Amino acid sequence: MTLNELQTGQTAVITEVGGEGALRCRLLDMGLIPRTAVTLQKVAPMGDPIEIRVRGYELTLRVEDARKIQVKAGGEQA
Repeated sequence: MTLNELQTGQTAVITEVGGEGALRCRLLDMGLIPRTAVTLQKVAPMGDPIEIRVRGYELTLRVEDARKIQVKAGGEQA
């Protein structure tokens, strides 16, 4: 499952970060690394972007970027 498939309030653990080049580096630099818990906080009214909670802060991502992050549902609260 990918990060954009989570339901609001659901927590998951990142298993893999996809993407290529600068995009992948940017995602990793923002703290989206494997074995990190993330919680979907909000979804914009039109469905894009989404807001997640990771490592104690809120991060807003485009759905297109969230599709590149594989997660396993049922993780610990971040």
